[in-house]
Amino acid sequence: MEKSKIHVWFYSADAAFSEVIVRALGPEFEARRSDELSEEITEEQAVWADVLLLNLQQTGEAEELYRNAAFLRRLPELDAVAPMIVLLDEHHRDAARKLMQDGAYATMVGPPDLVELRQLIRRAHKHHEAERELRQLRPQGEGIDRLNDLIGFSEPMQKVFSLVRKTAPCDVTVLITGETGTGKGVLARVIHQLSSRKSGPFVSFSCANLPETLVEDELFGHEKGAFTGAVGMRRGRFEAADRGTLFLDEIGDLALGLQSKLLRVLQERCFERLGNNNPIETNIRLLCATHRDLNAMVEQGTFREDLYYRLNVLQIHLPPLRERRDGIPVLAYHFLSRFAKDFGKQVQRFSRPALQAMEEYEWPGNVRELENVIQRAIVLAEGPAIEISHLPDKLRSGFLVRRTDSTYEDEVRNFKRRLVLRTLLECSWCKVEAARKLGVARSYLHRLITQLDISPAETETPAPTQPRSGMGPEAVGTHVM
Repeated sequence: MEKSKIHVWFYSADAAFSEVIVRALGPEFEARRSDELSEEITEEQAVWADVLLLNLQQTGEAEELYRNAAFLRRLPELDAVAPMIVLLDEHHRDAARKLMQDGAYATMVGPPDLVELRQLIRRAHKHHEAERELRQLRPQGEGIDRLNDLIGFSEPMQKVFSLVRKTAPCDVTVLITGETGTGKGVLARVIHQLSSRKSGPFVSFSCANLPETLVEDELFGHEKGAFTGAVGMRRGRFEAADRGTLFLDEIGDLALGLQSKLLRVLQERCFERLGNNNPIETNIRLLCATHRDLNAMVEQGTFREDLYYRLNVLQIHLPPLRERRDGIPVLAYHFLSRFAKDFGKQVQRFSRPALQAMEEYEWPGNVRELENVIQRAIVLAEGPAIEISHLPDKLRSGFLVRRTDSTYEDEVRNFKRRLVLRTLLECSWCKVEAARKLGVARSYLHRLITQLDISPAETETPAPTQPRSGMGPEAVGTHVM
């Protein structure tokens, strides 16, 4: 299936310049042009465009720039409108921050580098697609809404969803693995809702950090007088989940003594309450989850091998949030919509720096941590947008340290300079070899050396703004202010 083109609507009073840019974008993009700006986005533009590109180069002073960009300030009111990228002159650097606050997705200063412009358009389009997908999912039913909590457009998450749809209708035991906070409990509930047992009960229980006697009582129940304090009969989780689904979270924390009892229940499909020898039949589907490596625990002798094979009929692994960053904007907007309504707040969007800070954070607490951060930000927000100041210090610190004294263009220039200088040094200043290694024409390498003020007398030194660990050229090239 042929990949669809990215639709770019280019606003520019300079027809010759826009013609050059449109031709140079390449076959991946389909562009339309407008020579005049109005204060309204037409319906045709709003529906057709994936990305809006606005040329404000050679517009004179800031007053004229803001007058030409008057409609830009209405973008936050128009949820369906595509993201806007603004091209500015060098002397408009100060105005760039104001445009970002007014709703622009990103700005580029000076004649645009086409490689960087294409990359920025792709990134803006990806976010627009994510937001469009979220709007389509909002009105759908409860089952899909819960799956939405785990939504992501990365390939690993798409594989998870495909496996869930195949697994849910089949009445087999499922082992869900993944780090704490990735949404294992939500996924278990989705499997139940998509199964033939959806009309039955969904009963969950966490085995983490509980005494063995308490876990046994919770799972199997007890008879009156079974132990001191047992003043009446109590049904356990197995009994409560009859004809439905029992979800045992953190199954790796289950004591060895209880592992053998659980294995017996799975083999014989019956159990006894504490203080009673009469077997009780159980008809349940068992779903389990753990953040531990059960296979390693089997080798260490801390988890029964026979039970492991009973539980591991089919395994679904949920990747951590840092490995599915494409889903962060959609999840963030999903939580924003939910909690803004719950809290009675008129918060509708994230500022660009706030959203990018969330994208770059490592999220050790995964989706659960993201959910908590969004709740906190909504409580603190006083206007229609969540700003970076509403985020916790741990999110702001790494993001702001890199950007306090540098703009998007500064970071791109610093990265280019380090890359070209390092390559030249590795190639002993042989420009032919360096150009081949960089994948650029020799003439373009000469222009880069001149533009970046690189001298043969230089030795490579660390730049003050290093890219975040784990982030490559693509990430650095798409920073915005």
